[in-house]
Amino acid sequence: MAISIVIADDHALLRQGIKRVLNFEDDLEVIGEAEDGQEALARTVMLQPDILLLDINMPGLSGLEVTCKLQEAGAKTRIIALTIHDSDNYVLELLRNGALGYLLKDVEPSVLIHAIHVVNEGNAFVYPKLADRLFGGLSESDDQQWREGRSERLTAREMDVLQCIAKGFSNQDISKALGLSEKTVKNHLTSIFHKLKVNDRTQALVYVLKNRIITLD
Repeated sequence: MAISIVIADDHALLRQGIKRVLNFEDDLEVIGEAEDGQEALARTVMLQPDILLLDINMPGLSGLEVTCKLQEAGAKTRIIALTIHDSDNYVLELLRNGALGYLLKDVEPSVLIHAIHVVNEGNAFVYPKLADRLFGGLSESDDQQWREGRSERLTAREMDVLQCIAKGFSNQDISKALGLSEKTVKNHLTSIFHKLKVNDRTQALVYVLKNRIITLD
């Protein structure tokens, strides 16, 4: 079954361009569009798509308000913010309030398609170049200091797994990248969530962004 998608953006040309790209994929289907925040909320509630591609700045309700209202309503639709804003504050607010993905509008179509699949599986995804900029502010000495200060909490392998989470890797991806069984990956995730006092991958990613505790290759 194809992944169903609603596109919410106040620029018709952009919506049509994204729709054209996504509908070329056999396993993706755009089932609705919205040109403002209120319509995005209504269409999502009515159509219940798997994915909502959501602009942040729209007439009426903002993307953040739409995200909050959908979370309050218990909507199962997974949200990917698609925006021109590359501020870490936007990333944190969207992720804290229920979004699973954060992409800039200049992404390559292949990255957008990959992000949709990652988020549809329940994993968080932040555009790698944006994540690299956010994490890039961490100096090597700061990184070493953080590792030493948390050495009793996170092991080196758990740090590797955490870094994979920040890249949007699924458990299977992490297993292949680190040469671990999927069961071992799950055990590491359980340990990481417990030690960081978070409940899931998204909260772990917010922790990573907020504390700038890793760097990306």
